[in-house]
Amino acid sequence: MQVIELKNLCVSIKSQSGALKDLVSNASFSLNSGEVLAIIGPNGAGKSSLLKAIDGQLTHSGTLSMPDIAQHPQARAKQLAILPQQSVLNFPFTVSEVVELGRIPHATGKQADIEIVQEALKLMDLTHLSHRIYTELSGGEQQRTQLARVFCQIWHAPEGDAPRLLLLDEPTTSLDLGHQHFLMQSIQAFAARGVAVIMVLHNINLAARYAGRLLAMLDSQTIAYGTPDEVVNQSNMEQLFGLPVEILRSAQSGSPVVVGV
Repeated sequence: MQVIELKNLCVSIKSQSGALKDLVSNASFSLNSGEVLAIIGPNGAGKSSLLKAIDGQLTHSGTLSMPDIAQHPQARAKQLAILPQQSVLNFPFTVSEVVELGRIPHATGKQADIEIVQEALKLMDLTHLSHRIYTELSGGEQQRTQLARVFCQIWHAPEGDAPRLLLLDEPTTSLDLGHQHFLMQSIQAFAARGVAVIMVLHNINLAARYAGRLLAMLDSQTIAYGTPDEVVNQSNMEQLFGLPVEILRSAQSGSPVVVGV
């Protein structure tokens, strides 16, 4: 089932001089349930702006179609969840209580919500931390808690096979190497539940290994879109990052690996 389609989507803002500045120019892609798309590129390329346009935080021109995602805010929150780069929470909630916040849009009952929270905690390897105070956790543990929260928000389709969309802006922030891979595997597993996932990633090698498709952006423009093998090549990577690279092949996963030279 197609969840989202973009055709020539553009986002612009007015600079201090009054001139228009393009944040996103003519972005086009589509995504089905169960698929994972990673948006890659250097700082300032427009990756987060594209995510915010999809979420409705930034106005846009062009076509953004999500016909089966509800428009009413509460109904929409049952189908679309977003994890921003930073999630600020200063209240002394336990990890379980933070994760349970994802169930606020729903009326599934306390027992059902508890079971979903427990499943999400298990998926993110947080069960042993469930009674810890969130503000006392490490940055990486907080990030995993927040991801479990947005998982809970769209854990089940609200009505039969209604589509779900998860937007993640730099989800591997603050995570060590092992937990980066663990988190990406968890995202893959969650997508396999029928959720379309769009995420912004700086780590090209993680993106190439765990996403089915990549959208490469530079200076607001899309320079490549396709499978990891189609996007991660020497020409594209050197254009993106402005330095010589070598493309190797992972012996374990078979995915392309970018190495600076």
